[in-house]
Amino acid sequence: MADPGRFPVIGSTRDEVREFIAGLALPAYRADQVLRWAYAAGVQSFEEMTDLSKALRVALAERAVLHTSRVADVRTSSDGTTKLLIALADGESVEAVMIPEGDRRTVCLSTQVGCAVGCAFCASGVGGLVRNLSAGEIVEEVLHARRTIGPGASLTHVVVMGIGEPLMNYEALVRAIRVVVAPWGLALSPRRITVSTVGLPAQIRQLAEEGLGVNLAVSLHAADDVTRRRLVPHACPVHEVLAAARGYLHRTEREVTLEYVLVKGVNDSTEDARALADLVRREPMLVNVLPLNPVSGLALEEPSPGRVERFVAELASHGVRVQRRRRRGADIEGACGQLRRRVAGQG
Repeated sequence: MADPGRFPVIGSTRDEVREFIAGLALPAYRADQVLRWAYAAGVQSFEEMTDLSKALRVALAERAVLHTSRVADVRTSSDGTTKLLIALADGESVEAVMIPEGDRRTVCLSTQVGCAVGCAFCASGVGGLVRNLSAGEIVEEVLHARRTIGPGASLTHVVVMGIGEPLMNYEALVRAIRVVVAPWGLALSPRRITVSTVGLPAQIRQLAEEGLGVNLAVSLHAADDVTRRRLVPHACPVHEVLAAARGYLHRTEREVTLEYVLVKGVNDSTEDARALADLVRREPMLVNVLPLNPVSGLALEEPSPGRVERFVAELASHGVRVQRRRRRGADIEGACGQLRRRVAGQG
């Protein structure tokens, strides 16, 4: 988290940066220079802002802070996926993942240190929730990940699907998205941003009214409440989650995806597929099917490839828009929370 005695540039709005600069008795265009260096150029220190005077750079370093986090570890998979362990100022850590695929470069972001949801198949929630990230810490993840991209390529997509439940850190999430899409920020199209949630109906409805224009992914994982609660403790009822997702789709006209992690013997049968098809086949939503990524210390197992294919085929036969997501970064502990847990000695 930022030093409370210094102004945090990353994560602040343009107006806030201009107000801070005005407090230094400087014109507003200096704020725009600082923002261009911070986001377009992606510098990591005020000293690198070479079109500012030396005296101004010193003053900024004394009264403001640019980055509050640093990359503590980088692991690159054989499939090109890069996982970053990001050390925060208070000694905690989170993960961001850069996923290349064709012309796409997608960064997967965390929004919390730990997670309170405690999904049965996920490493993120082991140990519970520690704290929320600030908007600045979330945006810094994007900047750190962008630096891993080689020359001739650029960041194309953002998925808020890392450690934590984004909608449980609502205000910081929305502020971070506004910075990422702003012309003075990272200038990324909101159509290339997806927020993934376990399904909090009230917050989904609230997000629909923000005017952000981002896509929504809902982690459903089961077609009935009993099975869903086995995988997602304290989950909201399926019909309430789907109603909120449907409302988001119609209010925003943005893509809504239903995420479904297949777990051996729990939610991977043909009957499970038929029940899911009965729920969603009349909805213009995409179902993303992903075989479980096994996590050390958690007893759940991934289904066989044949069982996965049968599940996907059954959905398709009922007219459901479905795709099988390819698992990425398995050889570098690519699933959410695994690297953080390993470094902390929990796995």
